[in-house]
Amino acid sequence: MKFNIGDVVKLKKTHPCGGDEWEIYRVGMDFGIKCLGCGRKVMIPRPKFEKSVKKIIKTTAEED
Repeated sequence: MKFNIGDVVKLKKTHPCGGDEWEIYRVGMDFGIKCLGCGRKVMIPRPKFEKSVKKIIKTTAEED
């Protein structure tokens, strides 16, 4: 699955604030994601992030 900066994803587990939607702000070996509920920023290793994504809600990728 291809992820881009600015994508909004839904994760399997909810954040302690109750939010389950996250915006990607950094892509690489680690993913930087920001909770859309409380604004907390978290860094997650790529394999763990890819396993925990349930679905992509909004994508910034341009379709050809």
